[in-house]
Amino acid sequence: PAIQRNIFENPAWYTAYTPYQPEISQGRLEALLNYQTMVSDLTGLEIANASLLDEATACAEAMTMAQRVAKSKATAFFVDRDCHPQNIAVIQTRAAPLGIEVIVGNPDQLPEDLFGALFQYPGASGEVRNFRDVIQQVQQQGALVVMAADILSLVLLESPGSLGADVVIGSTQRFGVPLGFGGPHAAYMSTREAYKRNLPGRLVGLSQDA
Repeated sequence: PAIQRNIFENPAWYTAYTPYQPEISQGRLEALLNYQTMVSDLTGLEIANASLLDEATACAEAMTMAQRVAKSKATAFFVDRDCHPQNIAVIQTRAAPLGIEVIVGNPDQLPEDLFGALFQYPGASGEVRNFRDVIQQVQQQGALVVMAADILSLVLLESPGSLGADVVIGSTQRFGVPLGFGGPHAAYMSTREAYKRNLPGRLVGLSQDA
């Protein structure tokens, strides 16, 4: 009943004022805010955006974001070999003109001198592994950790934020594609509060009156 009354049948969206249209855009903003809140809750990070296309391009956006904010001045980005093939392919394509060296390999054999690393959670093989120690190794280099996570699995698994990840991306296709969210795959991205100025795309927030 709470969802039915407050989301599907919210009277604020179909009152006598509807011809002026502000309720429609207000409703869309509210839906986006609900979406960002859900992503933050499931990924365990403070802030999420609402305008990325699909998981593979979100991986590439996260890689360039990591390069902008990482303390490390390295030019190499590590990618877990158990990432989905389309994620690896789009990262390699985006990295080539930017002069970023992409190293695809085993997380147990991390190279030195990275500005970031991407891990798939669960992996393309279906393996669910605890990345806590690997994440610490990457961060000790002054690099950022990106995790591509299946958002539906996060209902059961420990959140990437609690494992130590800096950026979490993935596809919300698992929950269906709602009206107005574009398509086909509505990607999500969440990160720490400290990196909010570097988050790509659109961010819907609440204004606070002084």
